[in-house]
Amino acid sequence: MGNLLAMGAFALTMSISPGPVNMMTLSAGLHHGPVRALPFVVGSTAGFTALLVTVGLAANLVAALGGYWMQALSVIGAAVIIWFGIRIALAPTGLAETDMPDLPRAWQGALMQWVNPKAWAACLAAVSLFELAGPSRELAVFASLYFALCLIGVGSWAVLGSGIRRFLADPIRMQLFNIAVGGTLILLALGLAVDSLV
Repeated sequence: MGNLLAMGAFALTMSISPGPVNMMTLSAGLHHGPVRALPFVVGSTAGFTALLVTVGLAANLVAALGGYWMQALSVIGAAVIIWFGIRIALAPTGLAETDMPDLPRAWQGALMQWVNPKAWAACLAAVSLFELAGPSRELAVFASLYFALCLIGVGSWAVLGSGIRRFLADPIRMQLFNIAVGGTLILLALGLAVDSLV
């Protein structure tokens, strides 16, 4: 039971902490509302869970590939996240339907996790910390728990985005918000990539 609580705390903490996917979710919740952002939330949650299971099942292979492979993934992931950041930073400032940035899709949420260095780091840490390498009941339990808590953690960012909509009705505030969220995504991507290269 204690291990399950530790697993839950880890899953919720990692899911709710700021990162590239949560910044995208915040923006989607703001511009489109939490219900329309739900496919992205579910996609990113499913993508992360699939990554977690894959890393758990292939932990020895992932460790053997290590160094250069993880560095290449970080650079590719950073480029994708920077692209999303630029799109958000340059998004129109109105809240009218025609002014909104594109609604991120479920497949984009899933793909984003696979190129997200934070997601890889969380998966590798979890597999190591909770000894989940290889097929096991524990890996299945942890993946199921993580899926549920990740939906809550990531989904809360969509609700937060929707909650600040009225405050951001002013175009100047919206522009500053878009720049801040887009800039945060870019800085996160650069920071994660640099960490993996050093």
